[in-house]
Amino acid sequence: MKTDNIIILGGGSAGWMTAATLINQFPHKKITVIESPNTPTVGVGESTLSNINEWLNLLGIKDEDFMPHTDASYKLSIRFEDFYKKGDGGFHYPFGSIIEDNLKYGKQNWNFTKNDIEFADFCNTNMPLVRQNTLFKNKNNEIPGFNFKYHTAYHFDATKFGLWLRENYCKPRGVIHIEDDIEQIYDDDTGVLELMGFKDNYKADFYFDCTGFQALIMNEMNEKFNSYENLLPNNKAWATRIPYKNKEKELVSYTNCTALTNGWVWNIPNWERIGAGYVYSDKHTTDLDALDEFKKYLKDKGSDYSNSKFKNITMRVGIYDNIISKNVCAIGLSAGFIEPLESNGLLTVHEFLKRLIKIMKRDDGNLSRYDIDAFNNSCKKFFDRFAQFVANHYALSHRKDSKYWEEINNKSFYSIGQQLINKDYIEKDQTVLLEDFTYFDNNFGMTYIAPGFDFNSLSDFEIDFIKDNIGENDTNKIISENNHRIGLVKKWNNIAKQQPSLYEYLKNNIHGDKNE
Repeated sequence: MKTDNIIILGGGSAGWMTAATLINQFPHKKITVIESPNTPTVGVGESTLSNINEWLNLLGIKDEDFMPHTDASYKLSIRFEDFYKKGDGGFHYPFGSIIEDNLKYGKQNWNFTKNDIEFADFCNTNMPLVRQNTLFKNKNNEIPGFNFKYHTAYHFDATKFGLWLRENYCKPRGVIHIEDDIEQIYDDDTGVLELMGFKDNYKADFYFDCTGFQALIMNEMNEKFNSYENLLPNNKAWATRIPYKNKEKELVSYTNCTALTNGWVWNIPNWERIGAGYVYSDKHTTDLDALDEFKKYLKDKGSDYSNSKFKNITMRVGIYDNIISKNVCAIGLSAGFIEPLESNGLLTVHEFLKRLIKIMKRDDGNLSRYDIDAFNNSCKKFFDRFAQFVANHYALSHRKDSKYWEEINNKSFYSIGQQLINKDYIEKDQTVLLEDFTYFDNNFGMTYIAPGFDFNSLSDFEIDFIKDNIGENDTNKIISENNHRIGLVKKWNNIAKQQPSLYEYLKNNIHGDKNE
């Protein structure tokens, strides 16, 4: 299958990220983006994960290139509150790797501290900066293990990001931009033949569907969509933007997620304002009741939403059987969506694109059946694993204070796809809790998520088991190591405290005095 002439239907962040990737990797190909002037983008994918840095590096895009134009800030962690139990105090899932420092029992050493310190603080050197709300590049490795380039992500305006890519990256490199509404799609057994627009008709070898939840091309081709509503409980969201009251204090380096009666609220501090939204299930509440609950939450937090507009979004949760179907590839919401938890909206865009260029580079974009099957399989495996990871945030909850949480609490998550918890492994080795958290299949960030839900803390019995098997001297050594680690955490916090606040760092290095 040839891909010399490519049409991307739909703009937004997915469409322009696709165009930017293709023009960077295949500058000799004809790449056209057809964007409707009358269809607004979803525009609420404002939080990213650190994986996006690999994609930015691939395209040669630096932070200072796009951040001043996209209302951007840095992100070091995701915080979860009231997911385990109401009033649980919350916990962090920071980016970056776990610091072992040759601790004898690695991550499980934390249990010997009697949880006097949060797991993330004990094991991750992003956390001093999160706790002090400061930022610096750590060029001299003052805080060991913190890598500014790869252990940060971004909060930004997704709509502005798409526009920046369009005007500053894609069009200057030769991507053709057409504004038109597509009225009809002609296809047959081989795929799409032609797009009939209001202004003109358009033909290509290969097409990308980046039309969001509408999935205009994929739906026209009757590609099978697999719903994940049996795994993930939420299908609706209210989104809004609220102004800062105290910007230097409220501009933090993490996305905050707070569980409510029928779902959860996101809080994303961008440079100019805060993005907020309530993700919920319409099985358990109406849109209006959800909006009232959302507004009450904002009011209780002291937020002024008097001039804010609220947008209601219906989410299509799941993924297509084939992401490449015939001569069409779906990217972004057109391909599939999990839900906003864990900031995965843009994640599948760049992760699918990375897999795509791998198969296209084999023969300058001439795709074989094997290439397409390998791509579809790889993308679906990635999507499934991340969906299971998100589902674990609900599976591990012990909330029972509403019908929504009661249903989740009584739901069996074992019957859906790959088991979320590998029961066989636990049964074969009753000392599994003495190892790392591999019985969660090391699924993305479960090493951080599990302790936050009080799932992996060693009981007194298990601590005694360790002591009986390793001896008193080794036990004392572990305790000594842990005390040393806690001392280092205090030292790193003091170093972080001396650095510029996140607000000051962004003002001095990215945004200047803009909007002050």
